[in-house]
Amino acid sequence: MAAIVYFRKISETEEVVECEFGDDPDNFERRLTMGKESCNSTVQGAQIDYTFLKASRKLNALHTERGVWPERG
Repeated sequence: MAAIVYFRKISETEEVVECEFGDDPDNFERRLTMGKESCNSTVQGAQIDYTFLKASRKLNALHTERGVWPERG
């Protein structure tokens, strides 16, 4: 099963990156926070599901590939 998940960075500090994400690029419904040092993510509302995991993994993959935290994906 294939799924598309979109994300957009909304803030970045020295410790964390915060993104909003969802399956509609014009209507993000959820937020995740990624620890820069640990590369561990948490989701607002603690709803860990496939959409959250896919967004988190893609954010990490793009960071590894580009060496910077992406603005969107």
